[in-house]
Amino acid sequence: FLGAGEAGTGIAELIALKISRETGKPIDETRKKIWLVDSKGLIVSSRKDSLQHFKQPWAHEHEPVKELLGAVNSIKPTVLIGTSGVGKTFTKEVVEAMAKFNEKPLILALSNPTSQAECTAEEAYTWTKGRAIFGSGSPFDPVEYDGKTFLPGQANNCYIFPGLGLGLIMSGAIRVRDDMLLAASEALASQVTEENFAKGLIYPPFANIRKISANIAAAVGAKTYELGLASNLPRPKDLVKMAESCMYSPVYRNFR
Repeated sequence: FLGAGEAGTGIAELIALKISRETGKPIDETRKKIWLVDSKGLIVSSRKDSLQHFKQPWAHEHEPVKELLGAVNSIKPTVLIGTSGVGKTFTKEVVEAMAKFNEKPLILALSNPTSQAECTAEEAYTWTKGRAIFGSGSPFDPVEYDGKTFLPGQANNCYIFPGLGLGLIMSGAIRVRDDMLLAASEALASQVTEENFAKGLIYPPFANIRKISANIAAAVGAKTYELGLASNLPRPKDLVKMAESCMYSPVYRNFR
């Protein structure tokens, strides 16, 4: 990660939780797979006493590194995520370094607005010779490179929040747990097709947002019932149909 504020550390915590759930390893162990860089450089254990509380779990054993490029060359990450709010920080050298040790480097420039994106879609594809898997917080136009058209995916929270909220409401959730957020993200990811991947998309087309949201709501609702946190009982037999029946349709009757 470039950017270790509460957004960056929050995303990192969910990723660590996902790895923990999949591997069975304790979260203290899976956090060690994730490194963060802030304005003072790589977050390492020698800085721990001066760090804000939400950064402290990410202070790992490593020599101090001041610059992002140095951190990338040392850690050799497979994924580079930007939550810094500072534009143009994924420089040509940084992106090219990612491409040196990754066949398909995953570059996520999540900062908004477009002027503050860590790099553009065109830069990511060009500097990696079309090998990058790119996603951004801001919208970018399709990119033509070497005879192929890439469609950058936008990491917009509108993919998650409507379905998450609907799933909580229709199940009558009495608490919200991180596992519900994981269920929402897994439901979103499951709706990306091989055809989408071939075009460079890592999110499903937004044109299908109602179907996407219904499936996310169903997944969140299912997790709520599984955790014993649902108050709307009994559980509906078909949570997708339940979600669809609860969704507002802006269609009005004709009046004479």
